[in-house]
Amino acid sequence: MNILEQTKKKMPNDLNLIIFFSLITVFIHFLSNALFAYGIFRDEYYYLACSNHLALGYVDQPPLSIYLLHISRMLFGDSLFALRIFPALAAGLIVFITGQMVRKLGGGKTALIIALISITAAPFALAGCTSFSMNCFDGLIWVLAAYLFILIIDDTKPRLWLWLGLVIGFGLLNKISMAWFAIGLAAALILTHQRKHLASKWPYLAGMIAFIIFSPYIIWNVMNQFPHLEFMRNATSLKYNTLSMMDFLRGQLGVANPLALPLWLAGLYFYFFNREGKRFRSLGIIYITTFMILLLNGHSKAEYLSWAYPMLFAAGAVQVEQISVKKRMGWVKYALPACIALGGLVIAPMVIPLLPVRTYIGYTNFLGISLKSPEGKKLTQLHQFYADMFGWENMVATVARVYNTLSPTEQAKCTIIADNYGEAGAIDYHGEKYHLPKAICGHNNYWLWGPRGASGEVVIRLGGSIEAIKESYKEAIQADIFKDEYCMPYENNQPVYICKGRFTPLKDEWADFKHYE
Repeated sequence: MNILEQTKKKMPNDLNLIIFFSLITVFIHFLSNALFAYGIFRDEYYYLACSNHLALGYVDQPPLSIYLLHISRMLFGDSLFALRIFPALAAGLIVFITGQMVRKLGGGKTALIIALISITAAPFALAGCTSFSMNCFDGLIWVLAAYLFILIIDDTKPRLWLWLGLVIGFGLLNKISMAWFAIGLAAALILTHQRKHLASKWPYLAGMIAFIIFSPYIIWNVMNQFPHLEFMRNATSLKYNTLSMMDFLRGQLGVANPLALPLWLAGLYFYFFNREGKRFRSLGIIYITTFMILLLNGHSKAEYLSWAYPMLFAAGAVQVEQISVKKRMGWVKYALPACIALGGLVIAPMVIPLLPVRTYIGYTNFLGISLKSPEGKKLTQLHQFYADMFGWENMVATVARVYNTLSPTEQAKCTIIADNYGEAGAIDYHGEKYHLPKAICGHNNYWLWGPRGASGEVVIRLGGSIEAIKESYKEAIQADIFKDEYCMPYENNQPVYICKGRFTPLKDEWADFKHYE
């Protein structure tokens, strides 16, 4: 009896272990969101605004995650904790499916423990589900697609292809990066013995299903002059132009946990060289194809490859389990997960709020962590992910103080103009509490929503220089200044202006406000 047959006998008793780690993962996120959360993240404000404007697409993303947010708000409300319930549940499901992958690859209890510890402690998994975004659902869909493909390889039921097409279709409708999985899958079918499936109708039906599900976003882009292509072009050439191939390569260690390197290398070995693992070689090809696409792009963020790692963790855990049964190698099954867990504990406060902010700053200073923004932005005490959780309501309160100095007549005509979707989204979210009008902005989908009927007769302008502002208005004064110790430096010390008598109506110059990035 080979190892695969031996471990399969133990499978039914291992489900409780998978469920336990899945629930622990959800609990970690709930605990962080209930007790330690720093604040709503910049992008979350924007997504909340998008969920008030349901459409078939958005400048910077397909619509699925926004519809899920709309459902979440109807079920739970839009407090910070409620906003992050779906991401926490997605995190638990990612752990659960990773455990199921281990089982289908032939792993026993040792492999399960190693893989489950690794995915639970993985920086990319913690960070990706810390806030609401399309990324947490992207991770869930990636691992589900990989699991389904394992089932297709291991099963004789061709109808599983239809489920895979469904998952890939919704994956694309959530985030375009699902296309990397699809391209990797195509390469795997061509380069391995799985090409036998190409002689049947099922992969083609799966492709048709995926295309049909994704087609509303294609139609939306056609109807709006392809804004997503413009967004991606600008993001690559402007927003992330400081990133290099070496940044991407070095970043893989931090993304997947430096101490997990032996595990995911073992996963690649399992797929390409292990006698029992080679029939799942397609999964290794999907990883390598995605890796090469992102590397050759030249300006990819390291975390773009994140969700390809669970299938390596699962395979690596099986490989390590098999190694550990050899003479004098039993220590590996204890040492490796212990090291990975230790690395995860050290890194965890950097990717999910678990410490008070002053304690966190002292912790990173003690570790000697250097701050670097993937967007080339200046940083001070916090890295960009955390800094973008601070200052927003304080900013809105500052704008409200200025707004309250206006007469009732002026307030009725007042428009608030923000520089970016974070500022505009925060004003829209907190503005009801402070009785503010909705903000307008030229950034991404805010530009498509237009000036909301504003003439520009009375404007509160957040940020910018007084000299530039006076070129557009008869009168402009600085009425206040926004300050916050922990927010992104470029948001700090922002002046708030009262502007009156715009020379040209906003609607006539709205095209100049457009900023896709």
